[in-house]
Amino acid sequence: MTRVLVVEDDAQLARALVINLQARRYVVDAAPDGATALSLAASEPPDVLIVDLGLPDMDGIDVIQALRRWSRSPVLVLSARSGSEDKIRALDAGADDYMTKPFSMDELLARLRAATRRAAEAPPLEPVAGGQVSTDDFTVDLVAKKVKRVDRDVRLTPTEWHLLEILICNPGRLISQRRLLQEVWGPSYSTKTNYLRVYMAQLRRKLEADPSHPRYLITEPGMGYRFEP
Repeated sequence: MTRVLVVEDDAQLARALVINLQARRYVVDAAPDGATALSLAASEPPDVLIVDLGLPDMDGIDVIQALRRWSRSPVLVLSARSGSEDKIRALDAGADDYMTKPFSMDELLARLRAATRRAAEAPPLEPVAGGQVSTDDFTVDLVAKKVKRVDRDVRLTPTEWHLLEILICNPGRLISQRRLLQEVWGPSYSTKTNYLRVYMAQLRRKLEADPSHPRYLITEPGMGYRFEP
């Protein structure tokens, strides 16, 4: 059965969504805020999410961006924000569809079916179970944004974290230098390969048992980097 996570702080609307979805044989979880949503998504990975942008603890855009670091489940935004800028931001953050309130329940259900159908037809991806990646030397918690090495917290800079996040969410896959530079620093830095060398060296010093002979953070000369689990 299809599992749906409803992320909505309006209790009355959330209840209406849950009732309508359950009546159509969806398994439904509900979260009133972003932190709860990310925790639920990690522990009980949903097949599709319905996300409001106006949450009490964080913007829905931030929820989508955090989710996209380790999940490809379709995200349908349901928001009172109707401006084109809000829609563009949500879609750029990783949302698959956008509906404005007030809305038609029939249309919402149709879009939900379309999103799950597209996801079912997509090539399979390797999920990060529970939002955690563990190796013999360190553990990364993608939800809490923490790294531990032998039960000791490892302090990473935001840039180091972003680089590590991209690599471990694509285990065994070569990530090009250009993609890493664009995602972490922006399009204007796509040729600054020296940035990558410096920050990857820092990550290896913090995470690898032997930084000069890395076991996990591998360089493919002239091409890019990969995380070998």
